[in-house]
Amino acid sequence: MKSLLIRLTVGLHEQDISAAEMVHIRDFLAKNYITKKETLYKFNSKYRAGTLGLVQNGTAYLHVIGENVRDLFIGDGDLGSAKEGDLVIAARLLGVRGTPAAKVAQIVGRAVSYSVAYILEKDGHRSLVDIKTDYPVGAELSKEQLFSYDVGDVFKIDNQENALLEKLGNMSDPLVDEKIVLAQFNKHDEFSEDVLQIAASFGPVDAKEYPKRKDLRSLAFCTIDPVTAKDFDDAICWDERNSTLYVAIADVSEYVKPFGAIDDEAIYRSFSIYLPHRSIPMLPRQLSETLCSLQPHVDRLAYVFEMKLDMDTLEVASSHVYEAIIHSQRRFNYEEIDAFFEGKLKAKNNEEKEIFAALKKLRVVTDALKEKRLKVGYNFRSAELEMTIDENSNLVSTEFAEETPSHALIEDCMLLANKEAAKQFERGIFRIHEPPSQAKLQNLYQELAGIGMSIEIKKSIKETITDIQRQATEMGLESEVDTLIIRSQMQARYAPLNAGHFGLGFEQYTHFTSPIRRYSDLIVHRLLKAIANHDTVEGSYVLRNIEALAMAISEKEREASTIEVEFMARKFARWAAQNLGKEFKARISGTEPDLKADLHDTIMGARLSLTSAIPVLLFEDVIVRIDKVDIAKAKIFAVVVQKIVQKDEE
Repeated sequence: MKSLLIRLTVGLHEQDISAAEMVHIRDFLAKNYITKKETLYKFNSKYRAGTLGLVQNGTAYLHVIGENVRDLFIGDGDLGSAKEGDLVIAARLLGVRGTPAAKVAQIVGRAVSYSVAYILEKDGHRSLVDIKTDYPVGAELSKEQLFSYDVGDVFKIDNQENALLEKLGNMSDPLVDEKIVLAQFNKHDEFSEDVLQIAASFGPVDAKEYPKRKDLRSLAFCTIDPVTAKDFDDAICWDERNSTLYVAIADVSEYVKPFGAIDDEAIYRSFSIYLPHRSIPMLPRQLSETLCSLQPHVDRLAYVFEMKLDMDTLEVASSHVYEAIIHSQRRFNYEEIDAFFEGKLKAKNNEEKEIFAALKKLRVVTDALKEKRLKVGYNFRSAELEMTIDENSNLVSTEFAEETPSHALIEDCMLLANKEAAKQFERGIFRIHEPPSQAKLQNLYQELAGIGMSIEIKKSIKETITDIQRQATEMGLESEVDTLIIRSQMQARYAPLNAGHFGLGFEQYTHFTSPIRRYSDLIVHRLLKAIANHDTVEGSYVLRNIEALAMAISEKEREASTIEVEFMARKFARWAAQNLGKEFKARISGTEPDLKADLHDTIMGARLSLTSAIPVLLFEDVIVRIDKVDIAKAKIFAVVVQKIVQKDEE
């Protein structure tokens, strides 16, 4: 239902309405919630759709669907039977002074379609409660049914029908954690049989079948990815003689066509999800890990940006994007390329010798590109946490990944291609990142002043943040301060119109380089091909519902991120439950409104809710004792035992 409401907010074309959705469309038309102009359906200006926020004293705020739209106040008596989390259509109350207000016209569903519940027993009484709140869920079980299950049994709940869909396992089993985080958003690994059949129907790449594609198989392309990677989205080749960079991207759009079963599933997923032990792919593995993946020593279809650089200005002098066939000569991992840069890895054959020579020269170019980029953009040094779990799904170890020269080289090649792609259209899918609000910046400055920083407001936000980062380096708090800076900023998102990318310092930016794992990139490929082929029919199809699509994939991105973060939180909680009463080093990561810390010991990154009889400051190092763990909510509670006195304080 939420997808339908999003599309009605921005305008929904008649030909894009399913039979099931048409039932709702007719109902909304009859009630005058929406209007029809030619073939376009859209909300009447008097009505808004959204999600009801926290209900207090019979009032609430409606979080309205749409960009840059203010919340609407729902006053006492105007809620009807609506409750927190309901998807509603509301009538705006026009001519009312004060805060923009509305009255609930109709409840159309729940904002969160699926949730997870488990059986809790207190004082001999059993109930089925929501995993996040411990409140009873809408789906009811009789006393006999409750006692037919075990305490801790976990279920997936359909919130629209208030029904149990399936038993996921038991809370005592670490293997249930993955099922919990996926069930919350109705994610699944398996593909339907018709999708798998289509994916398996494509034969191997035969160059003779693609006479119109540019043949780049003689170029020394290579891929550089994590050692565990299976889906190789991108390959690069540097032509030093012509100062030309080739960025070849898996040509997913050749195989995944609009309106098909694979495309429907790809839209639904929108992103691949990466857990510590495995991935849940956006596309069937026959495509994502085989036919589309730019594997070495085989012909592959690619969509290639050929970019000639002006070596004096480091600007792209000219660029062309086209369909091609490539033949990657080598698959490297990041560690191998770093070892080569350190002089610890030698070429085994002439192919590697040619590639290594090109990469050595390309590194000089990408280092210069990065230096130039950081004069206007930002270099945030918050490290990514990597987690290792065993076959029983228990936490083994954690470490923070560091950016190395090989990562930096690939990143700036991809940024260059993404920037060039964004220049090709005025309306489509842009990756935008708006500047932070003054209110958020003031909060940031106050927090940093509290740890002893001297905040001097410069002529630009860039200069102010750069000075803050300099002080953070001197204090040994680069990652922590950068994390605070990131939290103060707007969230990057997808949008149909360009608004620039504040963090990168780019005037225009999009996502072009990962169509295997991001649906946004697949849309950009389709749009660029339509533009290149002067195909106005395909182009108009791609753009027809672009506003709704941009909103939907931004939401799917947040879902994927939430799943990845919550899975790790569950692993941390289970580890903590095995270490109750033990003491560990931690660093204070938040003081307002609640005291928080991050573990900084043999296990790093676990978020702790703290109590302390000792006054502590943001980023102070402390010894904590784990006192309590809530496995269901994945929360760890600890108490500060003592401060860690730094040597220079002794």
